[in-house]
Amino acid sequence: MERASLPDVSVVVVNYRGAEDTKTCLRALYGELDYPVDKLQVVVVDNASGDGGADAIRAAEPRADVVEAPANLGFAGGCNLGVEHARGAVVAFLNNDARPHRDWLRAAVRVLLDEPSVGAVASKVLDWEGRAVDFVDGGLTWFGMGYKRHAGQPDDGSHDAPRDVLFGTGSALVARASVFRELGGFDERFFMFYEDVDLGWRMNLRGWRVRYEPTSLTFHKHHASMSEVDSSRELYLLERNALAALYKNFSDETLARVLPAALALAVRRATARGELDPTQLEITRRPADPADDLAPVPVPRQALAGFLAVDRFVELLPSLAASRQVEQAARRVTDADLVPLMRKALEPAYPLPRYLAAHDVLVDVFGLDEVFGRPRKVLVLTGDVISARMAGPAIRAWHMADVLSAEHEVRLVTVNPVCDPPDAPFGVLRVARRDLEPQVDWADVVVLQGHALEFAPKLKEPGSTKVVVCDVYDPMHLELLEQSRDDTDEKRAADLTAVTRVLNNQLVRGDFFLCASERQRHFWLGHLAALGRLTPSLYDHDRTTRSLIAEVPFGLSAKPPHRTGPGLRETLGLPASDKVVLWAGGVYSWFDPLTLVRAVDRLRGRRSDVRLVFLGMKHPNPEVPDMDVAGQTRSLAQRLDLVGSHVFFNETWVPYQDRQNWLLDADAGVTTHYEHVETTFAFRTRVLDYLWAGLPIVTTDGDSFADLVRREGLGVVVPSEDPGALADALEKALYDEEFAAACAERIAVVRERFTWENVLAPLVDFCRNPRPAADRLPGSSPLVRNRPLAKKDRVLRDVRLVKEYLDAGGPGEVARRATGRVLKKLRGHG
Repeated sequence: MERASLPDVSVVVVNYRGAEDTKTCLRALYGELDYPVDKLQVVVVDNASGDGGADAIRAAEPRADVVEAPANLGFAGGCNLGVEHARGAVVAFLNNDARPHRDWLRAAVRVLLDEPSVGAVASKVLDWEGRAVDFVDGGLTWFGMGYKRHAGQPDDGSHDAPRDVLFGTGSALVARASVFRELGGFDERFFMFYEDVDLGWRMNLRGWRVRYEPTSLTFHKHHASMSEVDSSRELYLLERNALAALYKNFSDETLARVLPAALALAVRRATARGELDPTQLEITRRPADPADDLAPVPVPRQALAGFLAVDRFVELLPSLAASRQVEQAARRVTDADLVPLMRKALEPAYPLPRYLAAHDVLVDVFGLDEVFGRPRKVLVLTGDVISARMAGPAIRAWHMADVLSAEHEVRLVTVNPVCDPPDAPFGVLRVARRDLEPQVDWADVVVLQGHALEFAPKLKEPGSTKVVVCDVYDPMHLELLEQSRDDTDEKRAADLTAVTRVLNNQLVRGDFFLCASERQRHFWLGHLAALGRLTPSLYDHDRTTRSLIAEVPFGLSAKPPHRTGPGLRETLGLPASDKVVLWAGGVYSWFDPLTLVRAVDRLRGRRSDVRLVFLGMKHPNPEVPDMDVAGQTRSLAQRLDLVGSHVFFNETWVPYQDRQNWLLDADAGVTTHYEHVETTFAFRTRVLDYLWAGLPIVTTDGDSFADLVRREGLGVVVPSEDPGALADALEKALYDEEFAAACAERIAVVRERFTWENVLAPLVDFCRNPRPAADRLPGSSPLVRNRPLAKKDRVLRDVRLVKEYLDAGGPGEVARRATGRVLKKLRGHG
């Protein structure tokens, strides 16, 4: 990292009667740390030590800002007080009994700069000698207790890979100041212990990641502040804070199962720790002498800690309930999303036999293995017909739901009036637009296409926290330019404005985008850039931007087609000797079936057995009107006397599950279109069926599929609106058996790349760990800001500007610019 790109950092160190440790820590920060001193602020908070430690620290290190707390605020309150005095865009927390490695801060800051979705960096922490692990990963039990995984084990190099974690240890944590403040800092009710667990949990819930970075290294003496305190007081805080953390942060659904079990387990943990006889007050165990029955029952302090923790949790409930309301309203991800970060949620944590027995009972009775093994809920939302006869958008949505259902609970929902789905391994529903909200509320992730975002207005609200994937494989505004050519200019302009607004709403709202080709990706990147979604932090993190928008072309079944019924030859009465070229999709305005019909007319003169079959003329979605080009195609075929002899129109679409029977009867597949902007960015979805069936492809040049056919040798590419070249291409694909066989061999290799399981891999990967886009996260803010120039630098800048203005326009330009600067300053102060 260049020095100029480093943000200002404020390191907060809390001191409580540990001045000597604190001075050692400060010496390392100022003397050993590899970070520019002028970009480093150290804030020491003295937690009302009352031992003269604050003055000793000031004397030892005058560069530190020493803040004296009015009382002992605990670690959480002390850190928050330090952040109130912090000036940096990054705040770092370091225990006063810790020693940073020289790369500690620079390594953590690098992660924050490189990864815009990371809200905090969890440092690697070793013991003081650097031999044993103190913190390399965090775990969380279902009953709210966070713990350091692998603590005490030798540092053998097995924890030197960065990873996402639920939380970092407060003894060495580096965070975006804006995010820390957005979350309200550490929860001061915790005083100490689990305030770092709670902070990381809340950060993750709001969509920010916490990233463990092993090169951000510190060394820790561990619990110097608790060395003289009875362990039962520590147990009390651990028990109480665990209940507080789970109460605040689990969802309503999870909390309903977890809280009663956690309270019961806390009591069992207390009795097991204190080795209390749980049957001593049974009525059948009364002593013979009634006086003996009144004797006090001793309760060990370790047992008392658990009972008092539950009691105190009840006292805190009113204020915790208010905090819970805030956290649940702000959450961006689900409990299911965070289960992997809990590592082993059902870990019992304590090896006490009576306790372990109770743990197993509670997990079983309350069904907690179901809660923490719950699949993610994914809603796939479309406006298209879901039935045996489906068009491209519905086919795409169907296969998304099918592939995702292998790992998640999926619902495919359409707002179209027509919904008569085939059997599916996932739920398929038809929902009226006005009733869509409960479906959106149910989902953890919403995958939508077309106009679907407009049907769920809550998703567009500024406070919406749902993770949304927008499938923009269909550039609807480009289609509209061609489709509406016969409308009035006024209507075309209004319709184009409306559909562009629909797409812009998606591009502003979405957390992840899918497109169908590299060409489309370039096109949508232009849109996203114009809307401000391509931020410097996104680019620095991912120069390919595929973490924001990924290619997901149309796919095909991994299972080869096999005949299940009659095909086009039996249906249309065509003999096996005829050569059939199949048009496998709909007939829309942006296609050019007219040139195709003319080409067949030319070809029949030398090949009388050529046949052209249109798979389906009437769109299955009643909301899609017939387009003029379909009527023009019929009329042209009739005028040329081709209908019923060389050109055949199947008026109703073939059911999707039966289309292979028609494909298997064909000898080649064809798609033709005009040369215009829609073609440039289109992805001809039904052409994938030609690959599936191994048919040589004849296509017009200009779209991404033509590039694929030409590059891979899958057929013939011809110029647009050239019936002669198209006739020759059809003849080659249909009658040159050696050429067709070679095409089929190459298609067999290429089609493996286009199976639905392969093409949907970016969506599958995203849904395994769905997160809001970094620029949509609350508290997102640039880390490095422009600093005011020194007086000397301002003078040099002004001299350079005067020279530029003189070169550009002479004294008049200088005067005009100077006047503009004066007016700008006046407006700024007005």
